[in-house]
Amino acid sequence: MKFPSMAEAAGRTLGDEEVAAAERVIRSGMLNSVWGTEARLLEAEIARMYGVRHAISCSSGTAALHLSVVAAAPDPGDEIITTPITDFGTVAPILAQNAVPVFADVDAGDGNLDPAAVAPLIGPRTRAIMAVHLFGAPARIDELRALADAHGLALIEDCAQAWLTELPAPPGADGPPRLAGTVGDVGCLSLQQWKHITCGDGGIVITDDDELARRMRLFADKGWDRAAGRSHAAFGLNYRMTELQAAVARAQLAKLPAVVRARRRTAALLLDALRGVPGVRLPRPGGHAWWLFPLVLPGGGAPELAAGLAAVGIPARAGYLAEPLNRAPVWAAPVYGGSRYPLEGYTPAACPEAERLVAETLVVIDWNERYTTEHVEAVAREIIRLLSRP
Repeated sequence: MKFPSMAEAAGRTLGDEEVAAAERVIRSGMLNSVWGTEARLLEAEIARMYGVRHAISCSSGTAALHLSVVAAAPDPGDEIITTPITDFGTVAPILAQNAVPVFADVDAGDGNLDPAAVAPLIGPRTRAIMAVHLFGAPARIDELRALADAHGLALIEDCAQAWLTELPAPPGADGPPRLAGTVGDVGCLSLQQWKHITCGDGGIVITDDDELARRMRLFADKGWDRAAGRSHAAFGLNYRMTELQAAVARAQLAKLPAVVRARRRTAALLLDALRGVPGVRLPRPGGHAWWLFPLVLPGGGAPELAAGLAAVGIPARAGYLAEPLNRAPVWAAPVYGGSRYPLEGYTPAACPEAERLVAETLVVIDWNERYTTEHVEAVAREIIRLLSRP
């Protein structure tokens, strides 16, 4: 049985709407978002969907995270606490602003940042906490918000894998679910090829803070104050999204709710099929957007299970990363030229839960809105077969 992949048309929702959007931009003759309309319309549509004052488009999810670090405004050598189980795009912007990543350990059940591990790492140079909603599962963001507020820190939410992830409601709260990205000072979204929706590459930052929005928009446009003519008000880079990216992203955005609904439907079927299977800790479904379907084997054996699934054509792998980022070889390499600044004398601390997840207990299965009941049944059947072998 073939499993649809986000690397091919069969596993994407790209179609006539995106073709028409790209043609519309090309025929307009204006492909640059400074003078075009598509990027501004995309920003308005995402701001409305997320119920925030500002959405700012940029060229990639990593660029969005860089803008969020710019908003946090660390001084050189300041620290930002984050998770070791994430893409390097979460961490690279910290180094780009001459700040230092501090890795806190994770919850062994879902790989998300553990607030109890974050708290003792907060020190005089801590400037922000950067949480990742890993695989689409909601992180314990209210606890992290409370920590940030207690210490005067910025809170950044990396939602690259978490489009429309829903957060638990605060006690006594009514109204629609809160979305991941709306509790932090800044939320970051990705439109890269492998995400829920795509324009190839692209990013969005969302915030309710007018000053942070101004600062991020300025940085994304080379510090160019467009209202003042050709005047550069601050240091910045060119992180602008193109009109082609924005037009395709707008067509994709209209399909996002259906994409997440489909992923939730089939994920619920697999959860039901695996409930009660010994040796497996199932993900908590509440609010999950199911970018990947993670399984935790508390007793170990994840590499063997992943290899067995891959051998029969199921897109699964162990650990998600080759090593958690606190153990990555990058920390022994120069940062700028031959210089180690700002990492002189830096050795990331151990994160035992993260290290065990990656080495022994975590299996991730690619998930896709085009999966059918038959795909789910095949996955469940093989997991049960492999785990029942003596």
